[in-house]
Amino acid sequence: MTITFDDNLPIFQQVAHIIEDDILNGTFRVDEQILSVAQFSQLFQINPATVVKGIGLLVNEEILYKKRGLGMFVASDAKEKIQLKRRERFTKELLSELLNEADKLGLTTGDIIDMITQLRKD
Repeated sequence: MTITFDDNLPIFQQVAHIIEDDILNGTFRVDEQILSVAQFSQLFQINPATVVKGIGLLVNEEILYKKRGLGMFVASDAKEKIQLKRRERFTKELLSELLNEADKLGLTTGDIIDMITQLRKD
């Protein structure tokens, strides 16, 4: 498996996002153990310290929890926490940018809704 990391975002944050994606798509389920630091490190071909830092982000957000001597596990409400966090980011970053561009183009809210509706049909 080859992962291409984005140069514009720290790798540890990208590791956290990959794990979040795996929780959202069901690869890692509630109370299921995730891969070890060594496994992620080998899989992504990155330094184990970088993986530890990425996993640490998710532990701090209570998306993952540690079972001493066993490893890291997915919290019971991890999926909801990730969705909430990403919805907030979607609203603040993506929608704001979209609306700024729409204003520049003279698009109305109705125009935007029509475009989104059409895209969802395709």
